[in-house]
Amino acid sequence: MSKKDILTEKGKELAFLLRHDQEAFDAGKIDNAGWRKISELCTVGYTVDLIDKIVKTNNKKRYEYNDDKSCIRACQGHSINVDVNLKEMTPPDMLYHGTASRFIDSINEKGIISMGRLYVHLSDNKDTALAVGKRHGKPIFIVIDAKRMYEDGCKFYLSNNGVWLTEKVDPKYFLLTSNAFI
Repeated sequence: MSKKDILTEKGKELAFLLRHDQEAFDAGKIDNAGWRKISELCTVGYTVDLIDKIVKTNNKKRYEYNDDKSCIRACQGHSINVDVNLKEMTPPDMLYHGTASRFIDSINEKGIISMGRLYVHLSDNKDTALAVGKRHGKPIFIVIDAKRMYEDGCKFYLSNNGVWLTEKVDPKYFLLTSNAFI
């Protein structure tokens, strides 16, 4: 396995360890703000240098360190119930959600739901949405009337790495869906 492949694999594992490891959360290895000690991660196959490489090379800027770099957390995407100090914000008029074309019928019926995560992830541009969609198959994006959602009382949060979050997107807020194929 190449160094790049190892870095990718360990990055995916780190994402799990920081966002979805309920057992570690229950054992107090992840605190209520999502922080996990670097020293503890070093007991499960990581080094300080490896973690730093993952953080620096992650194009989504998924992770952040605390002030003294003794702890790390994911900026968003958690299925465990942590509070990463998201700030409620007024969204731009339109936001985008990237997905695979095979999911569009279900999305048009049920809306965009968090699928086990705490929030739905949205972006402020089509390119990012399409990149997300490509991870799951033939990519499409859905244009969302975020302004109307906000005016209707829906809350939006902006993560530290620029991902817009909300609890759910009802299909009535879709401006463009199935004809967004590329």
